[in-house]
Amino acid sequence: QVQLQESGPGLVKPSQTLSLTCTVSGGSVTAAPYYWSWIRQSPGKGLECMGAISWRGSIFYSPSLKSRTSISRDTSKNQVTLQLSSVTPEDTAVYYCARTRNLEVRDSSEGNWGQGTQVTVSS
Repeated sequence: QVQLQESGPGLVKPSQTLSLTCTVSGGSVTAAPYYWSWIRQSPGKGLECMGAISWRGSIFYSPSLKSRTSISRDTSKNQVTLQLSSVTPEDTAVYYCARTRNLEVRDSSEGNWGQGTQVTVSS
């Protein structure tokens, strides 16, 4: 079974860049036909798909976050990374990575999800 583990800082200051890493085991980030997505969930909002990278390396972003979001992968480490720049308290959320067969993710019943990591943006 594929397993995904998010890691990164739990606290980030406003205006800084949030960097998270999704480490994958039991599967390859280059394996077809999977997408590797970053999703976040906050108390005042439901699940929000931030973007994804395909097995081919194609990258897709949510229009609302595209200007601040960078998704990449390190195939040698079997990791997918997320960078969110210029963070504000509105970016406080639980951040998940997920592997799915579809580009868009609606809920955790789709594909394989990590456990998520809490990120708080505060000064």
